[in-house]
Amino acid sequence: MVLWPLSLWAQDKPSAILHSDRGVFVNGAEIAGSSPIFSGDVIETRPDSVANLDAEGTSVLIQPESIIKFQGTFLDLEHGGVSVGTSTEMGVHVKCLRVDPVSNERTQYDVVDRSGVIHVSAHKQDVTITRGSLASKAAQSSKPFESATVHEGEEATREESVACGAAPPQSPGNSLNAKWIEIGAAGAGGATLLLCIWLCRGSSPSSTPVSPWQP
Repeated sequence: MVLWPLSLWAQDKPSAILHSDRGVFVNGAEIAGSSPIFSGDVIETRPDSVANLDAEGTSVLIQPESIIKFQGTFLDLEHGGVSVGTSTEMGVHVKCLRVDPVSNERTQYDVVDRSGVIHVSAHKQDVTITRGSLASKAAQSSKPFESATVHEGEEATREESVACGAAPPQSPGNSLNAKWIEIGAAGAGGATLLLCIWLCRGSSPSSTPVSPWQP
């Protein structure tokens, strides 16, 4: 009877704490001050605001105009940028790429995704950039598994269109090809002309009647 409520409480225990002044939203609701964050929560900052996320062994500065999803052991960066300081190998997933510390030593790095370009900066210790079967959303990319190391003090840049591939083309069933529309229109006009000629010939005295109404 004592352990059961404690187990339920452990399941609802927040994974992190978010600190902000203004212009920060959690799951669409604006918050101020400190707020508990659970795995799966979406955090958004306005262009003139920042937020600090504290988890066990990890601190994250969420830059202005950013959208992230906290996943407990990693961050899903949809747009914007984060500055991560971690001793628990907290990673960042962005599109088809995954950025991870190479060890559990205190690592500091930035990941920024703006205007279709992904920037990774390693400030303390090294991080790896992974694309392929181990990366988030990798199934959407046809490119093979790849991994690269960004050493301390270095930066790396990836273009989304090159790293992850272009967006899938529009389904042919959703639109009609203009060329085929023109051909279809021409065909319809030709069929109308042939029908007119055939009917006109059928009305002449020497032609066979269209229907057997004559004796």
